[in-house]
Amino acid sequence: MSDEQADATGGEPVPEPAPPTRIRLDLAYDGTAFNGWSAQPGQRTVQGVVEQALATLFRRTGTAPRLTVAGRTDSGVHARGQVAHLDVDPDALEAVTRPRRGDPASGRAVDPAGVLLRRLTGILGAHDADVVVHAASFAPEGFDARFSAVWRRYKYRVADAAAVRDPLARAFTVWHPTTLDADAMGAAAHSLLGLGDFAAFCRPREGATTIRTLQAFDWRREADGVLVAALQADAFCHSMVRALVGACVAVGQGRLAADEPLALMRAGERTSAFRVMPAKGLVLTEVGYPDDTELAARARQTRARRELHADGVVG
Repeated sequence: MSDEQADATGGEPVPEPAPPTRIRLDLAYDGTAFNGWSAQPGQRTVQGVVEQALATLFRRTGTAPRLTVAGRTDSGVHARGQVAHLDVDPDALEAVTRPRRGDPASGRAVDPAGVLLRRLTGILGAHDADVVVHAASFAPEGFDARFSAVWRRYKYRVADAAAVRDPLARAFTVWHPTTLDADAMGAAAHSLLGLGDFAAFCRPREGATTIRTLQAFDWRREADGVLVAALQADAFCHSMVRALVGACVAVGQGRLAADEPLALMRAGERTSAFRVMPAKGLVLTEVGYPDDTELAARARQTRARRELHADGVVG
C-alpha cells in the first residue's frame, strides 16, 4: 500500500479491487443486414448490436462491456463460429445474474455465465434474430479472443452452371453463369499455401502487415454441385479470402492459368487480373486456440509480432 493510500484512510489498508472477470462468447450471424463487425456511428454492425444488448443488461451497474473479437468480418460476411470476449467487474456480473423473484432457478446454484447467456439472448431476440450468442463461458487464464487464436477458418460457396441453384441458399451462395474447372482451381489454391506476403490479395491498411501463413486452401463440389472453398490461416488481412477465391474463379473460367495466382502473389502488388468476390458467399466457420496452458504465451507472441510489423519490421 502506498503512503498516499494509508494517509487517505487513516492508516487502514485499502482492499485491492477485484480483477475483471473475462467471459468468452461464441457467436453466429447472418451478415446480410450488417455493415460488418466493427462498431461504427450511424451503422448497424454486429459489435454494435451485441454491445448495445450488453449495455442494456448492465445498465443499472454503470458498466458497458466492450467486445474483443477473433476476426473482424467485413460488411455482408457471415459467421457460424465467431469468438469474442468481454471483461466485466465481478460485482456487476453478480448483480445481473442473481436469481430474480419467481425465477424457476431461484434457490439453486447459479451458473453466472449461463444466466448471462439466457438474459443476453432475451434482449437480442430469442426468435428470428440475425445474430445469436450460442455459448457464454468463463475464459481460462490468459485467453484473448483475438491474440490467443492460432487459426481462422472460412468457407466460400459458388454455385456455377453445373450446380443446383437453391433460392433458399442465395443469401450465402454466389451464383456463377458458367461451369468452372474445379481441378484447376484446386491446383491454383494449393500453390499458394505456406508463409508469404499476400499483398496482391489484400486491401492495404496503414501499419498492417500482409505477411500470413495460409495453412489450408482447397475446393470441392458438394452433392448438389456447389463449389465450396475451405481456407485456414493464422490470420487473414482485409479482403484476402474474397480475393483468393476470386483468383481461383478466374482460373476456373480459363481467364488465368493455374500457376498465375502464385506469380501474382510473388509480384507483391494489387492487381486487376481477377475480381474480388462478393461478401455474401463468405462464412467464418471456426476459430482455433491452443491448450489452456499456452493461451497467454500465444497472446504475447502474437501481440509482439503485430507490434513489430506496425513498426515496419517483418518477422
